[in-house]
Amino acid sequence: MTRDAPREVVRAACAEYGEDAVIDWCVAFLTGEVSGEAAYGAELPKLVAITGSDNPGGWKQPVDPVNYYWIRVWAARVFLYVWRDDVVDALRVAAVDPAWRVREHVARITAQRELGQLVDALLPMLEHELPRVRAAAVRAVGAAGEFEHADAIRPLADDPDHTVRAAVERALEKLEARLDRPVR
Repeated sequence: MTRDAPREVVRAACAEYGEDAVIDWCVAFLTGEVSGEAAYGAELPKLVAITGSDNPGGWKQPVDPVNYYWIRVWAARVFLYVWRDDVVDALRVAAVDPAWRVREHVARITAQRELGQLVDALLPMLEHELPRVRAAAVRAVGAAGEFEHADAIRPLADDPDHTVRAAVERALEKLEARLDRPVR
């Protein structure tokens, strides 16, 4: 069985329900306004629409609450493909989500959409135990940070993980180009 790419799933959901409705659902999922129980209960059609799966996660019913964080991951992922400016407030909430995958998505969105207002909220991720989370935060700083944020990522130039080190190099280059001034 082939699955559509997330971008196509989001486009289909927006075509069927309207972009504003899909964004509203995802904000509610991401901020916890819709609980995990409700997402797999009365709100399941919305979850199905944004994931493209009749059984999001593929778990047996009832879904173990330990997996509810995936609802927030899937909701955040939608904002890589559709946008409305008021989503920033939901992302600010999600920047401190207990699930690292949610925070990683916030960093990805911050980088993609150059959301400078979220950079400070992502700085704690620079110390995360997982290299992919640190690298995502570094990329967000490079794409959306200001001059003073270079100091936060510079120490990661010596990170034990090569992907983080490479992300720092690219982020510092990006900051210099964007800000039109040296940051090293």
